[in-house]
Amino acid sequence: MRNDSARQLRAGRSRQIAVVVLDVTNPFFTDVVTGVEDAVTENDLMVVVCNSGDSEDRQLRHLDQLEEQRVRGVLITPVEARPGERIERLVERGTPVVLVDRGADWTNGCRVTVDDAMGGRLAGEHLVASGHARIAFVGGPESIPQVAERHTGVAAAVRGKAKLTVVRTPHLTVTDGRRAAAQIAELSDERRPTAVFCANDLLALGVLQEMTARGVRVPHDIALVGYDDITFAAAAAVPLSSVRQPREQLGRTAADLLLQEISEGEAHVHRHVEFQPELVVRESSARG
Repeated sequence: MRNDSARQLRAGRSRQIAVVVLDVTNPFFTDVVTGVEDAVTENDLMVVVCNSGDSEDRQLRHLDQLEEQRVRGVLITPVEARPGERIERLVERGTPVVLVDRGADWTNGCRVTVDDAMGGRLAGEHLVASGHARIAFVGGPESIPQVAERHTGVAAAVRGKAKLTVVRTPHLTVTDGRRAAAQIAELSDERRPTAVFCANDLLALGVLQEMTARGVRVPHDIALVGYDDITFAAAAAVPLSSVRQPREQLGRTAADLLLQEISEGEAHVHRHVEFQPELVVRESSARG
């Protein structure tokens, strides 16, 4: 392995593209990486996946190692809301970087995002149209831009039409969803929401598990909508309504932009590509 690295360093850049994700166990990122691989392998390059685990220290170590290995470019969903000093330094030293699902107003590289505020609005409008007057938003931390934007979107959709209760979570996992559901289930009948919108599908699956364990019927007693539309959403015990993101297309587009920058060099013009989400309604929030 060291001999290969030495040869790559002598020859210049390696034939590797790196993808740094927040959580390798989240199916959303698995699908994003699949899209990246589809684009990169067509160009005789290899994808290296690094998991930051939502840790700035781990992200920093990965970026140091990737620069040492002289990767051709980096696709990253950074831990921080905006690119930090280390990412900016990577760009200054000649390694192209594309931000995936991050980087509002960043001008030193390309970025690919989804309109998450619109996604939140779609979920909120659906639940209001279904007759719900008490709705909960489950998600966190708000330091994650996507969580904040989804909250903003659903709040705008229900304003003046329904009461919105916010249940914060420390992470976006099934376990956190179960804990949030327990909080909701223990509210009095007068305060308990009749619908829940979760910031991602893992939270929603946790809510579904906990409600089922407590004998709360979905959607008869409480409607439920997630976000991402991962494969497990449609396969849940109660098929999950979800705001769909074009996950593989997100990854492929990010990789295409990176490959363009590698090919065009200083002539490259950075671009921001934003995709629109769509609501997929299934049994968990079915009307009536």
